[in-house]
Amino acid sequence: MATIRKPARTTTAAPERPHPDATRRSQRSRQAIYDAALALVGEVGYPKTTIEGIAARAGVGKQTIYRWWSSKADVLLEAFLDLGERLVEAADEGAYTIPDTGDVAADLKAVLRATVDELRDPRFEAPYRALAAEGVVNEELGRTFVARLLEPSLQLHADRLRAAQEAGQVRQDIDLRIALELFVSPLAQRWLQHTGPFSHAYTDTLVDYALHGLAPR
Repeated sequence: MATIRKPARTTTAAPERPHPDATRRSQRSRQAIYDAALALVGEVGYPKTTIEGIAARAGVGKQTIYRWWSSKADVLLEAFLDLGERLVEAADEGAYTIPDTGDVAADLKAVLRATVDELRDPRFEAPYRALAAEGVVNEELGRTFVARLLEPSLQLHADRLRAAQEAGQVRQDIDLRIALELFVSPLAQRWLQHTGPFSHAYTDTLVDYALHGLAPR
C-alpha cells in the first residue's frame, strides 16, 4: 500500500540580524567610563571615588574596567587626557604651540595666563589636582603623568626659550630646563598648595622676575 506523503513545508529563512559592532560598543563603554570618572572626582573628590562607583555611574560591570585598567588612578589619567583631546577637537584647533611674536616676555605671559585660566576651569581642576597628588605617592603613576601630560607642555616652553636664545634675547649659557622651571614650578606650587593669589598678575610678575632677575637694574 502506497504511503501518501505530505508535501514538504517550505520556509523562508529569516534575514540575519547584523552583529553588533564590538569596536563601537567598546568605544561607547570607554567614553562612559571616562565621563563617569571625571564626574565623580568633581562631585565627591578623589578619595571617595571608587572603581565600583565609576562602573555604576557608567552602566558597566566593574570587571569591564579592570579588563582595561588596574586602578582608578589609571582610569582618571586616561579620562583627563581624553577630555583635553576632545576639547581641542571641539575648538577645531591644531597642535598647540607657544606663539613667537619676537617678544619673549609677552609670549610667556600670554601662555602662563592661559595656563591659569585652564587650571581654574572646573572641568580640569579636580581631576588635575587628584592626579598630581596621587603622582606624589604613586611613583609609576607620577612618571606616567609627567611623561604623557606635563612633558609635552614643558618641551614647548623649552622650545620658545631656545628661540629667544637664538635671537639673543636670553643668555646663551643658560640651562633651558632650569630656565623653564623658573616659570612653571612656582606656578604649580601656588596652585597646588594655595600659597597665594592665583592670577594673571601673579604670572606676569613671574615672567618679569625670571627674565630680569632680582638684582637692581
